[in-house]
Amino acid sequence: MKNALTVSGLTKTYPDFLLDHISFQVPGGSIVGLIGENGAGKSTTVNAVLGLIQKETGSVSILEKDVLDNDTKEQIGAVFDGSNFPEILCPKKISRILKNIYHSWDEQTYFGLLKQLSLPPDKQLRQFSKGMKMKLAICAALSHHSRLLILDEATSGLDPVIRDDILDMLLDFVQDEEHSILMSSHITTDLEKIADYIVFIHEGKLVFSKPKDELTEQYGILKCGAAQFDALEKSDIIVYRKMDYEWQVLISDRHGMQKKYPDAVIVPASIDEIMLLYVKGEKR
Repeated sequence: MKNALTVSGLTKTYPDFLLDHISFQVPGGSIVGLIGENGAGKSTTVNAVLGLIQKETGSVSILEKDVLDNDTKEQIGAVFDGSNFPEILCPKKISRILKNIYHSWDEQTYFGLLKQLSLPPDKQLRQFSKGMKMKLAICAALSHHSRLLILDEATSGLDPVIRDDILDMLLDFVQDEEHSILMSSHITTDLEKIADYIVFIHEGKLVFSKPKDELTEQYGILKCGAAQFDALEKSDIIVYRKMDYEWQVLISDRHGMQKKYPDAVIVPASIDEIMLLYVKGEKR
């Protein structure tokens, strides 16, 4: 499987928002992080991929199929922020329901995951914490032999310990290289831990789709005063931001720029800092 998901020229218009020709891929066996500020278009993209909203132009290919048929739907696990199950149900009853929905439902896998995550099978969901409900949703998504897992802010509002448990589950899921994940999240530190690629959407437009290692190992922030900023070549600047006492300049090759500007202070850039500079910075 070359790509678990291919999105090409995806467009959706609302009265006050335009998702503008978004294109990216989720290679087989990889985890792709989808980032952007609130309202950037992450959830619109996810909903269009899943066929929950009608796209206007563009194409979506999932597991090498252009049509989202029942067989393909069986192989997609979707997890959203919040519980999608009625509060009066318990995990055991949820299994009975999902067994009638998914032909490939695997009770052994499901109850094994519940035990692994210390989720009580007979307790009603109204007694579950938010973190327990999210773990349950992921258990369900992983228990019908999903090949592509799509998560939309699934770790939002969870404490660091539970988030770490979930991230470990996601890493285990892609180990055999037959499974893939698209994970929309504003918690960029989670994506720094597990993502192979980062797709960045800002105001409905694709800013970049790059390997995570390229961002964390090559991108940097050059910090300087006004005189040094004026001496920088325009082609070396991606975006810049004027702070109280310095200029912050986003660059794509911090090692090369350190040789070119030996007196400059250049530091590595986190994904969070890269996104912040793109959103709040200016182009020269």
